[in-house]
Amino acid sequence: MSEFTNVTVSKEANVYFDGQVTSRTIIFADGTRKTLGVMLPGDYEFGTEVKELMEITSGELDVLLPGAAKWQAFTGDMAFEVPANAKFGVKVHQVTNYVCSYFA
Repeated sequence: MSEFTNVTVSKEANVYFDGQVTSRTIIFADGTRKTLGVMLPGDYEFGTEVKELMEITSGELDVLLPGAAKWQAFTGDMAFEVPANAKFGVKVHQVTNYVCSYFA
């Protein structure tokens, strides 16, 4: 799916790591929420409150998932899940676009 229709978009951006990572929240008619974001090259650590699905739409990064010993490479059209209440690391090698879905 290359676009979302009939959604509400938050005007205020979510800004992390001094602007190196930004996203916008979109809310669907059924109340589900996603963020559409961009990560610039760099190393970052994120935390989750609920289970998340990260879909990489373009770019290149390595991800260290919770409990993993090795970094995994991800590029466009790939995805990974992160459990609730967890931390994960990313090493972004080139500008990366993503869609993050949240599960209660």
